Amino acid sequence: MSVRRLAEDQFQPAAFAFNDENAAWADKTIQKYPAGRQQSAVIPLLMRAQEQDGWVTRAAIEKVANMLDMAYIRVLEVATFYTQFQLGPVGTRAHIQVCGTTPCMLRGSEGLMSVCKSKIHHHPFERNAEGTLSWEEVECLGACVNAPMVMIGKDTYEDLTPERLADIIDTFDAGNGASITPGPQIDRHFSSPEGGPTSLTDEEPKKKVSAKKVVTEAATATVDAAPVPPSEAARAKSTDAETNAALKTPVTAPKAAAKNAKAVEEQPGVAAPVPATAKPSLTDKNRPAGIEKPATPDDLKLISGVGPKIEGTLHELGIFTFAQVAGWKKAEREWVDGYLNFKGRIDRDDWVKQAKALAKGGEAEYIRVFGKKPR
Repeated sequence: MSVRRLAEDQFQPAAFAFNDENAAWADKTIQKYPAGRQQSAVIPLLMRAQEQDGWVTRAAIEKVANMLDMAYIRVLEVATFYTQFQLGPVGTRAHIQVCGTTPCMLRGSEGLMSVCKSKIHHHPFERNAEGTLSWEEVECLGACVNAPMVMIGKDTYEDLTPERLADIIDTFDAGNGASITPGPQIDRHFSSPEGGPTSLTDEEPKKKVSAKKVVTEAATATVDAAPVPPSEAARAKSTDAETNAALKTPVTAPKAAAKNAKAVEEQPGVAAPVPATAKPSLTDKNRPAGIEKPATPDDLKLISGVGPKIEGTLHELGIFTFAQVAGWKKAEREWVDGYLNFKGRIDRDDWVKQAKALAKGGEAEYIRVFGKKPR
């Protein structure tokens, strides 16, 4: 556990007093506890003192101790134990707490910290030149599915990118933080799946098919006009020779397969087999235009999602530069996505945006846009 001490004397005010509203609230809060147990109000009172002044001062600790008839050291122990209490001055307009626990780290919290370092101060707990902003890294903020995220005051801002956090910081620094809606910063409702719910929708459920009915009909299916005994149909199959009708009756298997396929199609609620998706044609009009290999092709592996094998495939298609990838339209992206069998990965990883940054200013521009080095 890190060592936590009160701020130096030069930052400490001479006295502390709750304002009228908070004083009334404090008296009411103390009365919630039974006689002799009023000291249990120490954490709520310290939190209210922090909300009033932005941080917990030595004078505030002594004031709370006097209100609860506690020794100063006991209140100091509480204030220095819980990391929710700020023991030094923080930004007057915003103190950004960046979650650095594993889920957020895997989703890009290091990029968020890089933004804080560049826009506020290189070191946590240090304020910017105007004293309006500060930041720190904290442990889990409790919305892992919406990672990465930050907390400012009592509000969390989730599903962040470095660019979005930079906008939020600028808005708070301008004194307009109340204009930002807390919660997910993408098209997501709370912690629902991105793009909307995928289950428990209002669609009419498909008619259920009895498992017993399916087994019975399978048992009575005929191969070459000969009924299969129910005991054979119900028996568990384990080898290719048993499960592949073509190996048992090569001549009549096509007829039986066609008949069984038709039976599957007629079963309500039973999905027909989905054919494998073929690669798009190399002569398709949506294939991105290729070029001759330049003397010094760009290192496409700097794009997140492109490894040596994918780079080699792109080279075979005549794709050698960041500028080419940056210029892909939707139809071209879909063609490459299908050719690579990526299932939407190109848009999810935003290859075009990455390529634009790399084409414009190399790694320096990439770091400015994404808050981290490529790859």
